[in-house]
Amino acid sequence: MGLRADMTIQVARIDAHLLNRKAVTRLCYAGSVLHARPSGFHTAREPLQIGAEIYGHAGLEADIEIQSLALASVQLSGLAGLTLDLSHNGILHAILEDDERAMKQVTEIVGMLRAKDLPGLKASTTGFSVTVRDALSALIGLHGDVSVLQRARERLPPKPGITQALDELAVLAKSAAGVSVNIDLADLSGYQYESGAMFALYVEGLPNAVARGGRYDHVGEAFGRARPATGFSMDLREVARLLPAAAPVSAIRAPWGREPALTSLIASLRAQGDIVIQLLPGEASSEQEFDCDREIVAEGGKFLVKALQ
Repeated sequence: MGLRADMTIQVARIDAHLLNRKAVTRLCYAGSVLHARPSGFHTAREPLQIGAEIYGHAGLEADIEIQSLALASVQLSGLAGLTLDLSHNGILHAILEDDERAMKQVTEIVGMLRAKDLPGLKASTTGFSVTVRDALSALIGLHGDVSVLQRARERLPPKPGITQALDELAVLAKSAAGVSVNIDLADLSGYQYESGAMFALYVEGLPNAVARGGRYDHVGEAFGRARPATGFSMDLREVARLLPAAAPVSAIRAPWGREPALTSLIASLRAQGDIVIQLLPGEASSEQEFDCDREIVAEGGKFLVKALQ
């Protein structure tokens, strides 16, 4: 029995071994995954994960394409009140890269940043350099609208990695026209293999992210072929749960029978795109997922479609 917690690792294996292309590769997927713990309130431990990924392009253009595709996917589903939350894993790594002790505690630090646990962060970083401690403390307060990026430039160390990450976030925020954008440099929630810009999509009425994505250039290293990669995923069951119940679909009710004229008419109607529900012997018409507003009746030796009263 094989269980998977995420589809990206499987997709990375396909890119590395099954396809093994040098050019840019665009892939999409859909399938069930299994989580030991639900990702949030009222979420299932077996999400139906759908997503898309781009391999082979290191530029920010691929990040913009994936972010735009994720936004369009959620918008097409009909969900309203969309907010794009942006962060960047490269900022944390740039802060910690010169402090060997800090690098060894990166998992613990990420947990405290995500929880906005400033007292715990200060207590656990007493042995770090002053620059690292101050920068980590600053991250917790760097959240809000796009003006956060300017505050980050003023409060964080002027390191090339941090400057580049903030520049990338500015471009990604600008490219998300028509939706609310939030920047949270301490929100490093994800799949724990992201290497660059990260995003999450939130909608009204749901505390959990409806979709997540970002860059993960090192995910293919386990398969001997790390390539630039970026993508997003969402839980189709979660999206479906948020949508209003679907209205019954218009259909045609037909009597049971195997007369050539009847079966020919039913086949012709279905070929035109109509839904025809042929009642089984003894079956009474009832309200189901279809709204039968027409019916097939026998008149004068012919079968006709008539409106139901």
